[in-house]
Amino acid sequence: MLTPPEELPDCLYATQPTLIRPNTPTPKHCLPLSNLDDQKFLRFSIKYLYLFRTSVNLDAMKYALSKLLVLYYPLAGRLRTNPDHDQKLEVDCNGEGAVFAEAFMDITADQFLQLSEKPNRSWKKLLYRVEGAHTFLDVPPLVVQVTNLRFGGMILCTAINHCLCDGIGTSQFLQAWAHLTAKPDLPPPIPPVHSRHLLKSSSPPQVTFPHPQFTVNKDNSHVDVLRNLQSQPLVPTSSTFTHSHILHLKRRCSPSLKCTAFEALAAHTWRSWVRSLDLSPSLNIKLLFSVNVRQRVNPEIPQGYYGNGFVLGCAQTTVKDLVSANLHHGVKLVQQAKAELSDDYVRSMVDLLEDKTVKTDLSTSLVISQWAKLGLEELDFGEGKALHMGPVASDVYCLFLPVIGDSSAVRVLVSVPERVAEKFGYYMGEILDKKFNNGDEHHAVNGYRHAADNGIMEY
Repeated sequence: MLTPPEELPDCLYATQPTLIRPNTPTPKHCLPLSNLDDQKFLRFSIKYLYLFRTSVNLDAMKYALSKLLVLYYPLAGRLRTNPDHDQKLEVDCNGEGAVFAEAFMDITADQFLQLSEKPNRSWKKLLYRVEGAHTFLDVPPLVVQVTNLRFGGMILCTAINHCLCDGIGTSQFLQAWAHLTAKPDLPPPIPPVHSRHLLKSSSPPQVTFPHPQFTVNKDNSHVDVLRNLQSQPLVPTSSTFTHSHILHLKRRCSPSLKCTAFEALAAHTWRSWVRSLDLSPSLNIKLLFSVNVRQRVNPEIPQGYYGNGFVLGCAQTTVKDLVSANLHHGVKLVQQAKAELSDDYVRSMVDLLEDKTVKTDLSTSLVISQWAKLGLEELDFGEGKALHMGPVASDVYCLFLPVIGDSSAVRVLVSVPERVAEKFGYYMGEILDKKFNNGDEHHAVNGYRHAADNGIMEY
């Protein structure tokens, strides 16, 4: 049996990857991207990994994809720079198609499930690397690999260009693909909305608010925590919070402050991350987190819009104030950052992003992306839901992931420097000790604390 963190075996490709094109003619035009789509921060592919107990018929998956790409035809196109503005991107809706690769790996579904808590670098083998793609623009907007496993089961990996879709959009697309595969005679429940002009900038741009999420060409004299982290050996950390853990976090703020599960867990994760890094007490640090603004703008963005309909909320304070205060302080900062995101604020941000020298300020920030409440884990191609759902890789950007079989639980995945991984895990679990450390709830294994079935797991 494979045991973590052993490398996965190589994938065997019996055939060359194919291009899945829309199965009927689609509009041929250029789709301009909104300023929320066309951020340099989003110039990458969102890479999902699903493990299924039973393989799905590949011909059925391909046929369903070809039908779906008629509706989502920009995903069958190609990104390119705007000929009139080399800093802006647009989609050439040319119907070239999505890349679809088929492979086999000599590993069982149960063996992979043992490894699934924390990605390692060998997982990249499960997603086809497009030949000749030297830049971001060379990679088609949609790349798929289905890897069949020994004794049945399969791993599905998808790479979906983030400039075309956000998390809600990718979930909507994948759900529609699964729906068409399982029920080919029924249309997808939510038709896609392509109208990127809904988030068009003003003419001339009107920036009416400060936007601390962004910076303009800072010099190199400032502290850059992110660059420092990326210069060190990083290891993934995974912590699972059950409903009772999250309730305990929320109760630490009540009765004076009511908060959501996300607000409590985001503040707790931010504080634990800062504490583990031993930063200067006077350093100003930020928490950037994705917020869906489809219903925050006026008029509201209609259901079915699969482009980027989120902005980054920004909480900020000094290291000293965040670490020395209790959880209540961090939660209040997150709430204040969310409260700022009015229609006027979002429109001001869209206008700010008309300036292509503006960049997301990642230098002293923890970034949290919410995958846990998007329905990603509900994917069913007709042979049952996934045993595992998560990213292909772990990074310094923090993900809040769904927990299969427990819709109220959240798994926090983030990579940190190897030297502070144990400390970060300790701080993530420390706040719960008063409630759960009453005898049998925790036990030590090789210096790491593992909770019982209803407890937080630190790795």
